[in-house]
Amino acid sequence: MVQLDRVFASHSALTLSHILPAMAFVVLTPFALSRRFSHIHWPERWLFPLGGLVGITAYAMSVYSVGGWIERSAVLFYNSLFLFSLGQAWLYKMRDQPWMKSRWLVRAVAVLLGIATTRPVMGVFFATSSMTHLAPRQFFGYAFWVGFSINWVVVETYLRFKSRPHLA
Repeated sequence: MVQLDRVFASHSALTLSHILPAMAFVVLTPFALSRRFSHIHWPERWLFPLGGLVGITAYAMSVYSVGGWIERSAVLFYNSLFLFSLGQAWLYKMRDQPWMKSRWLVRAVAVLLGIATTRPVMGVFFATSSMTHLAPRQFFGYAFWVGFSINWVVVETYLRFKSRPHLA
């Protein structure tokens, strides 16, 4: 664990430049997606630049992946998916298609929150490490793939079963 702390501490500026915008993105998201706050436009204006910053710094942080290429591949894949989803949401916003914008923004948020799902998966690996004899560098990559994939499957299932709004 001390070695893990050293990895993140040695790149504290990069870590903070990733975590703080991600936290702001998560805090602003309900205001941007909720109909209750549809009259407030500033949260959505901040959401897209914050998301871009989160994506750029995630690419930079992947250079220092604890789990090697397996972790890096998960980060590169899901970060690209995050930025693609965010870009699609932006395009639908510019085309004034709020329903489609919301769907793509939900996808982006699901990917971003995949890191939160990764944490309990890592907890299982840490808890069972005395039996499996796996070190963090051996299971971090798998935990990333599992955590992000769970979120993606759940949100895609939700979006596929959610009906399209009635067209007038």
